[in-house]
Amino acid sequence: MQIYIQKWNEYSDEQKNRMFQRSEMDISEVEDSIAQILEQVRLKGDQALIEYTQRFDKADLRTVPLQVQPEEFEAAAQALDDDLKGSIEFAVNTTWNYHLSQKPEGMQMKELHPGLIAGERALPIDSAGLYVPRGRGSFPSMLYMLAVPAKIAGVPSIQIVTPPNPDGSVDAACLYAAKLIGIEKVFRVGGAHAIAALAYGTESIPGVLKVVGPGSSYVTAAKRLLASKIDTGLPAGPSESMIIADEQADAWNIALDLMVEAEHGSDSCALLLTDSPALAEQVRSSVSQIGGSLPAPRAGFVQDVFNRYGGIILTESIDEAVEIVNRFAPEHLLINTREPFHIMNKITNAGEILLGKHLPFSAANYSTGANAVLPTGGWAKSYSPVSVRDFMKFSSVVYAEKNGYQQLKEHVIRIAEYEGFITHGNALKMRREE
Repeated sequence: MQIYIQKWNEYSDEQKNRMFQRSEMDISEVEDSIAQILEQVRLKGDQALIEYTQRFDKADLRTVPLQVQPEEFEAAAQALDDDLKGSIEFAVNTTWNYHLSQKPEGMQMKELHPGLIAGERALPIDSAGLYVPRGRGSFPSMLYMLAVPAKIAGVPSIQIVTPPNPDGSVDAACLYAAKLIGIEKVFRVGGAHAIAALAYGTESIPGVLKVVGPGSSYVTAAKRLLASKIDTGLPAGPSESMIIADEQADAWNIALDLMVEAEHGSDSCALLLTDSPALAEQVRSSVSQIGGSLPAPRAGFVQDVFNRYGGIILTESIDEAVEIVNRFAPEHLLINTREPFHIMNKITNAGEILLGKHLPFSAANYSTGANAVLPTGGWAKSYSPVSVRDFMKFSSVVYAEKNGYQQLKEHVIRIAEYEGFITHGNALKMRREE
């Protein structure tokens, strides 16, 4: 397996722009076909879902209910190895403990002036749909990363959609995780048609207010096209990772870490930024050794990434690496340097930041508790990881006593008159004293 080393100061402007754009799709190529799918689901409901599931997932659901039945959860638990179930339980508990502190505790009110108090009231949204992909594998980790914060937020109606296997079944580990968290509304539907079902509602799948979760390019296109109908959450596209490392890093371990996100698919991005030519050469050699033992199709995915959206970039300094990271705004960032906390303080744009030599991306993907559903495509500049806050809404609450009103009165009248809003001012000027 080959991976290339290139100096940042030798990159052309075209190469830099291509790297920063990465593989984020232009939905214009699939917009018409996805729009047709969305319209068919809106018009035909369950019938359209069954037809598209047959076409795209090769699963015949004509005699199978779209909703997973109670006995399927029991069968899933029986089918799984006890050790795997224990690992899922560990990960769910850790994720629960991490996210629990994100839930606001009651309504906090503050006195702004004598007689004027204000604050925020937090409530869960009424309904949420969680999209759990299955295109290149099974993702129980994605399920609990989405379901735990939604459950902690207290969303009354949570439902999960996920593509079925060809026999119509749903991944056993996903069902086990869902049951463990307390969610039993799981539907064997995926793809753009599943997003349409959550947006419009069908005979079997109730519509929701918000859908959260990553998916294929077609799922991404569906969410963009439905953005005026439903809250589609943070942008989550192809996986991407960056590593900042200096001369003290272990090259073998860096090579291992560099391949983690690359194996998600050919459209992923995986980059090492280092100011050490020696480390760069050692990582290249290690990648060649490790990559030769990878099975298909993962070996193909990793090689594609290193040919297109990945590799080793040699920088003049670690500070230059930091500048590249902040412009790129990666989904995953690992800092393996002598003083990782010092470097972290210079990072302004990253979905997650892992520090030190003992924390590969896969540890955070599964079991550190921090959410692994992260903004991609540069959206880490303005979006945050999925959290309890994604499933809550906040209302401003204000109360004024008479003395507080009297302090406001003249200020409000002056500003209202300046802006030309007559009735705004009249509401205070003509008000009867009580």
